[in-house]
Amino acid sequence: MNIRHGMKARRVAGCALAAVALTVSLTACGSGDDGSKDDGASSSAPSGDKSNDDGGNTVPDTSQTLATINGSNGFQVVINTATRDDGGFLTVSGTIKNTNGDSTQVPLQWNGQENQVKRTGRSLAGITLIDKAEKKRYYVLRDTDGYPLTTTGITRMDGNATENFFAQFPAPPEGTSEVDIQVPLMPNATIEIS
Repeated sequence: MNIRHGMKARRVAGCALAAVALTVSLTACGSGDDGSKDDGASSSAPSGDKSNDDGGNTVPDTSQTLATINGSNGFQVVINTATRDDGGFLTVSGTIKNTNGDSTQVPLQWNGQENQVKRTGRSLAGITLIDKAEKKRYYVLRDTDGYPLTTTGITRMDGNATENFFAQFPAPPEGTSEVDIQVPLMPNATIEIS
């Protein structure tokens, strides 16, 4: 009976230690320097976006339109915001619409061609920004596991369906106010950075 009590005590101590570690890590990740209450928003979501109750999909600020890009494949990309974030990031958000009446496969080229991105699944990691003044191209940022900091999982869209998206890039220098956005298989468009 002592062996059973010892095993039970170790199990209880292990659970207690795990609970304390989880509490400490959540507290450390949730506190901000400005004293504001953490609303549980993901750090990879655009700062101006709100999460809704259907799984945390991002809802872009659609009060303005920076560019509308129409592709020959029936997809339309509307860019609503391009905002500099703290830490040197630029977050682009908007919507993708399938203007076809039929369900259509999203182009594989939107994933990007890098081997690391290909293994992480469907995403919008193929989108790039071009700073003509600085002669630089900016790619979607990746996290430490290689996953792109962009909307993922869009594989097929029903006819006339719309999907919200975001993508984070390294921010161009402060003096740069406009960049070109390139979505594979679609024409370039110039967007203004706010």
